[in-house]
Amino acid sequence: MLTLAQALGRLIAAIPPLPATETETVSTFDALGRVLAEDVRSALDVPPADNTSMDGYALRCADVPQPGTVLPVSQRIPAGVPPQPLAAGSAARIFTGAQIPAGADAVVMQEQCQTTEAGVRVDVVPEAGQWIRRRGEDVGAGSTVLARGDRLSPQAMGLAASVGAAQLRVARRPRVALFSTGDELVMPGEPLKPGAIYNSNRFTLRGLIEALGCECADLGIVPDRLDATRDALRLAAQGNDLIVTSGGVSVGEEDHLRPAVQAEGQIDLWQIAIKPGKPLAFGSVRRDHATPAWFIGLPGNPVSSFITFLMAVRPVLLHLQGMTRWQPRALTLRADFDWPRPDKRQEFLRVRLNGEGGLELFPNQSSGVLTSAVWGDGVVDNPPGQAIRRGDAVRYLAFSELLA
Repeated sequence: MLTLAQALGRLIAAIPPLPATETETVSTFDALGRVLAEDVRSALDVPPADNTSMDGYALRCADVPQPGTVLPVSQRIPAGVPPQPLAAGSAARIFTGAQIPAGADAVVMQEQCQTTEAGVRVDVVPEAGQWIRRRGEDVGAGSTVLARGDRLSPQAMGLAASVGAAQLRVARRPRVALFSTGDELVMPGEPLKPGAIYNSNRFTLRGLIEALGCECADLGIVPDRLDATRDALRLAAQGNDLIVTSGGVSVGEEDHLRPAVQAEGQIDLWQIAIKPGKPLAFGSVRRDHATPAWFIGLPGNPVSSFITFLMAVRPVLLHLQGMTRWQPRALTLRADFDWPRPDKRQEFLRVRLNGEGGLELFPNQSSGVLTSAVWGDGVVDNPPGQAIRRGDAVRYLAFSELLA
């Protein structure tokens, strides 16, 4: 069996990113989750001028040698209004975000001042620079604030806006075709005949594809017939970069995906040393007058499909968009459970963080128990053959990290 690292290495090496010419310009408002196709550089300093982080009074420290000094108020400076130079021996009433007047070297917050008929009484001796945000302390003009290949979070969108970027150049969204195979599958809302199950994978995988910034062409459920599977593959290949399927990747008489992909392109069936999940099909499907569409076939068990997508398909989708930092960040946390009988494969145990900073284990780790993936907030990435005792340090991958 291949290790997960070996399988990922093969996938990333075989599938190139989308062509650099296939980019688009979008409003910064609409850029959430998109991947930058070029650096974002700042043409200005942020902030563009020294400003105050407090409501209070701008003054010269030299004019306040002791607490209780009274200064006349020479001007009032709201945010957005250019100030006049500060008159010697005076203070300026100033509000958060307003520009510091020339000559002032400190701001005293209003809670440490008292208004009097003569002006303002300053009840503390100020220190030079206090409550002043310096020009360019956040971003310097000419600096790169966001790099090509970064995936845009809400805060990244705000940073782009802070340097005046109204539009951003991003990679186009990968187009992913999705279908499930299995005569036993029915959709929620339909009668559940004997031997049938509702198609949960269709909902899980479609949600995962869209959460990773891709367009999903949902082709539904394909009957367990070779001709129907070939027809679905030909349809899925047209206009899509990747085809993702669930179920039918074994070698049983009713598993038609392997011969169907072989007839329409090429396929390699891998055994990956992970649990849950083991079978993974990888190949490509021919399409008219274009490069082939890539194909990844996932196992049919709900948790196997979910975990295998996160570990194998997620990196591919981010790689297609030009991301190079797609490896999820792990935390080392305390196991508040025992796992005395580890598998020989790399395991992904569904867990959740408790109030004491440790990890609790869902009691049923079966590949068919989708409840574990909803109850949990992540997985323990457990090496092959590694028993876990309560109190051991383990490697934790949060679901929130795996969808970012």
